[in-house]
Amino acid sequence: MPWQQLKINVKASQAEPLGDILSELGAQAVTFIDAKDTPVYEPKPGEVLLWPDTQVIGLYDANVNLLPIIDELKHHDIFNEGFYYRLDQLEDREWEREWMDNFHPMQFGQRLWICPSWREAPDPQAVNVKLDPGLAFGTGTHPTTSLCLKWLDSQTLHNKLVVDFGCGSGILAVAALKLGAQRAVGIDIDPQALLASKQNAQNNNVDEKLSLYLPQHQPELEADIVVANVLAAPLKELSEVITNFCKPGGMLVMSGVLIEQVQEVIACYAYHFDFEPFTSEGDWVRLVAQKNPR
Repeated sequence: MPWQQLKINVKASQAEPLGDILSELGAQAVTFIDAKDTPVYEPKPGEVLLWPDTQVIGLYDANVNLLPIIDELKHHDIFNEGFYYRLDQLEDREWEREWMDNFHPMQFGQRLWICPSWREAPDPQAVNVKLDPGLAFGTGTHPTTSLCLKWLDSQTLHNKLVVDFGCGSGILAVAALKLGAQRAVGIDIDPQALLASKQNAQNNNVDEKLSLYLPQHQPELEADIVVANVLAAPLKELSEVITNFCKPGGMLVMSGVLIEQVQEVIACYAYHFDFEPFTSEGDWVRLVAQKNPR
């Protein structure tokens, strides 16, 4: 189906009210994007952060006459400093197929490749993880996931128990198992993530070695390695839970942390862990630490 987009640039305070108005005026979807390439970092729990200059996009069927809608918006009280808009036509494309066509095999470290399940592995002799992220986060394209995958590739994982805290698509747990880990446990608050992780484990023939849990059902255990690729806020808030998953002498790997958040995250773990110098990729950081003996 062909579509058209009504794009309107506003200040952050106007974005959500405008989004509500567009929805009331028949928009099939409303999207907020950055109008001026301004970074917005991690929000507090329950907080929605928007850019100082935000572009609000209303998606409409191509057959809808937008002129009456535009005319109504021009006279709305929200636009007391002028109304500026742009209309774009969207060609009729198979969006899922287009995404699939642009997700390519990627190498992490020396041995590990992440390969879309619908593509051939470039190196059949490598450690190849077939991945279909489904509705969950984690394809390897984001720096935080890339940093964790590179660390896993550099380790000897044989006979290790690995906890993937915030497992998303299961990419880190499955990669650890393919790299030789004896067992992995994935934990996530999103049931869709557990479904995606289970499917990806089955696609890689490691499902019998992977156990998956929602937080309310998570087991009590001490792992050789805990990988937590989430964000700084949950890393700080759940530091006691994450710490308890790691055995004395075990390794903790955390990502989803911005460079300016490093010290505050380390402070939550410093009593129990000795940290290595951090590794960064763009604005994002990987923290690696060893838990002190009891």
